[in-house]
Amino acid sequence: MKISIITVCYNSAAIIEDTIKSVIAQTYDNIEYIIVDGGSKDETLTIVEKYKEHVDVLISEPDKGIYDAMNKGIEVSTGEIVGILNSDDFYEREDVIRAVVENFDSSIDLLFGDLVFVKPENLKKVTRYYSLPKFKRWHLRFGWMPPHPATFIRKEVYNQFGLYKTHYRISADYEFLCDYSWSRN
Repeated sequence: MKISIITVCYNSAAIIEDTIKSVIAQTYDNIEYIIVDGGSKDETLTIVEKYKEHVDVLISEPDKGIYDAMNKGIEVSTGEIVGILNSDDFYEREDVIRAVVENFDSSIDLLFGDLVFVKPENLKKVTRYYSLPKFKRWHLRFGWMPPHPATFIRKEVYNQFGLYKTHYRISADYEFLCDYSWSRN
């Protein structure tokens, strides 16, 4: 099963290398890695270039915000599963994608896991922990949402429900998950 990982970025030179390294360190082999850059003016693309043999698709052009960038990545993705790992995020372990794929079966459209929030200056300092067992679908009614970097969605769900609505500045992912969730009742 192919999984597409999308990293969106803009002027992310200070942080993107750890993100890229965490993707290429994964023990699962069938990963399509897509980077969507919003036309960075710093050294972001120089860093991406260092890892070009691990990047299957690079799009670098101005966009209309983070959801437009995510949509560009989703549109070109060819994996059965899509995960979005922003440029200031990283996978803590090398077997994350393997575990995701092993837990997807034909009855699952969406899967999400735990997320650890840390301080950028001290990656060992945990500031918040988002735990999968605590989330219930009804939590969406109160604005509680699965964390983006720990959410993986079948490409066919995007094909069925559409992409993120770009007129939402900060909540298009929440709106998408609510639409999906309510359709399953």
